[in-house]
Amino acid sequence: MSEKNNPHGQTTGHVWDETLAELTNPPPKWWMLGLHASWILVLLYGIYYPMWPLLDGYTKGIAGWTSIGEYKKDLKEVEEIRAPYEAKIKSMSAADILKDDQLKEYVSRSAKVLFGDNCAACHGSGGQGTTVDDPAQSGYPSLVDDDWLYGGTIDDIMTSITKGRKGMMPKMGGMQLTQEEIDSLAKSIYEGKVTENPLYMAKACVGCHGPDGKGIKEMGSANLTDKIWRFRAKDQLASIKYTIAHGVNDPTDPKTRKAEMPAWKDRLGEDQIKKLAVYVHQLGGGQ
Repeated sequence: MSEKNNPHGQTTGHVWDETLAELTNPPPKWWMLGLHASWILVLLYGIYYPMWPLLDGYTKGIAGWTSIGEYKKDLKEVEEIRAPYEAKIKSMSAADILKDDQLKEYVSRSAKVLFGDNCAACHGSGGQGTTVDDPAQSGYPSLVDDDWLYGGTIDDIMTSITKGRKGMMPKMGGMQLTQEEIDSLAKSIYEGKVTENPLYMAKACVGCHGPDGKGIKEMGSANLTDKIWRFRAKDQLASIKYTIAHGVNDPTDPKTRKAEMPAWKDRLGEDQIKKLAVYVHQLGGGQ
């Protein structure tokens, strides 16, 4: 197609297949207006906000805006909203917080982040604990059921968080129980019928777990009748056998289970511990 016969104007000389030509026509006016508006807006933005790099820093902008300044402003607004609730928490016990529906709701929501930062690594994001593949592993306990070694009242939970917990069960393998006796006791515990096994009384299990097999809170001994397991494993029967044989935190057995809840009194403030206690209590298993 020749330029003479081209109804759209002059071409740059680039023509393809004699039908498609690159023209020298200027861009549409709306497009040029948009282009100029864009660089003007960039220039105005750079004047108003921090933007242009300098040898010793950057231009600060006439607005004086900074991201950290905006963060502090937003944080101050949040703290002002929280202040009345936080003041009440300081003057109330965890038990009193549970009686105040509005404050309990505030604590349950605000403590979710606190739980995620300090507790979720062991107990899971929802407090569900862990179930391990290897029966010899200990894992971490669930906080959402109603089974508590040291009690599930709000005061008990406060004590557990503040001071930590480290129970001890002596190993029963070796001189105490034969493998056949361990198998028998483990099967009875697995079925929730441990008190029906003569070995329960004969081997002094009753001294720690009580005559009804439901554990003794003051000792932190487990309930052996409810089929809720502190050390949960895919092969639960094998896990029970391991616990009986090697005990828990028994210094005489290198294979003993290691199970300790650390004290948080030196890591968290009293108000934070109150919040966590209320949050854990509200997960579903608090007594």
